[in-house]
Amino acid sequence: MQLVDSHAHLDMYSPEELPHVLARAKAAGVATILAIGIGEGPGEMHRSLEIAEATESPELPVIYATAGIHPQEAASATPDALATLASLASKPHCIAVGEIGLDYYHVENPQPEVQKQAFIAQMDIASRAKKPIVIHCRTSELATPAAKQKFGTADAWQDVLSLLSEHWAPHALGGIMHCFSGTAAQALRSIELGFYISFAGNITYPAASAIREAAKASPADRILVETDAPFLAPIPHRGQRNESALMANTAAFLAELRGVSAEELAAQTTANFRRLFPAAAME
Repeated sequence: MQLVDSHAHLDMYSPEELPHVLARAKAAGVATILAIGIGEGPGEMHRSLEIAEATESPELPVIYATAGIHPQEAASATPDALATLASLASKPHCIAVGEIGLDYYHVENPQPEVQKQAFIAQMDIASRAKKPIVIHCRTSELATPAAKQKFGTADAWQDVLSLLSEHWAPHALGGIMHCFSGTAAQALRSIELGFYISFAGNITYPAASAIREAAKASPADRILVETDAPFLAPIPHRGQRNESALMANTAAFLAELRGVSAEELAAQTTANFRRLFPAAAME
């Protein structure tokens, strides 16, 4: 049984611990990892690509990378930063642009209009590179009172879906709704716009009933699994530092939720990833 971790922040592990993280992932059946290249800002977008380019061993998973400017860093999406992103997006091991999108959860995040402009600019870069995008969407519904006051009635999901419909869907390049935390209706609308729905360890948490409903409603040929490592370790590892080796817990939970075997879930999600990223299908 082979799994694909469709979202992991490998650059957040030290150079000393990363080989051990990757070896444990391979031993746990994770054959491929998509390393997300956002770092702590645009100046570190390249780090995941460097990991992907330097990792080539039958004893370790195959690594691909993304590059992008996270919405919390949207004010740093300068012309120079966007030019760097365009250069990174042209590299063969960089198979997507992301994670990009909108985040109205943290009070320190830029105003919505700043985030939207950075999002649109990065969709343009991705369209010219002919690469899918990886979406981060987090609304202010559960945010602190200060964040709710700042962002008001702005709805990140409504804004993301609207911008995707206008600026992305016409390119028919698709993408991933990373760490999906919306409703079943938002999942189905995302799928209409060409996206795959990726579920992380938080689907196993007791309060995640809406996410579980979205997982049951999503067609089998549009679901993925991820860790978002080192964040969101699944039950029974919640609270620990997450890593790709723990994704088997999330995959097993999702399989049971959907009424299929773990082997069938692994085969389906691997096929889905390879359909979205043809370069991965050639490995």
